Amino acid sequence: MKTNPFVPILALFAALILFAASCTTAPQKADEKPAAQSDVPEYFLLRPDVEKAYGYSHAVRIGNELKISGAVSMDEKGNLTAKGDLGQQMKNCYADLDKVLKHYGYNWDDVVVENILTTNMSEFVAQSAYRNTIYKKQFPTGSWFGVKELALPGQLIEIELEAYKVR
Repeated sequence: MKTNPFVPILALFAALILFAASCTTAPQKADEKPAAQSDVPEYFLLRPDVEKAYGYSHAVRIGNELKISGAVSMDEKGNLTAKGDLGQQMKNCYADLDKVLKHYGYNWDDVVVENILTTNMSEFVAQSAYRNTIYKKQFPTGSWFGVKELALPGQLIEIELEAYKVR
């Protein structure tokens, strides 16, 4: 009996198909998080009425990166608080920044950039040791800028952050 020459080729082809079908990626475990988050920007308003009036968002997260606008010492209506007291204004800024970080599930160890703008650099340097209570593991990169004025009359400091979290 003569065999068809295409039978071995078809058998090999069928075996390759079965082999390829069995090569799948392992399913994600229930306790594992996805490798990366969405690249769709997610905006956050800490004081929606104030931020809409001034035309900015307090924070935006894209994937694992979080960018936070300069925090200032203000109340819920956008009025400056602690006028003339740089140390208290700085503490108020860090309190607002902490709220934004926590909103997204970040903490101070996730901060990679901190930029500080102040109208009184010598006073800021004298008060800067307060930052040791904020950054306990390491300090982020960043810059300190001495500026002529900031957005609100009497405002002495503004602090902006960037954070990154491995998910």
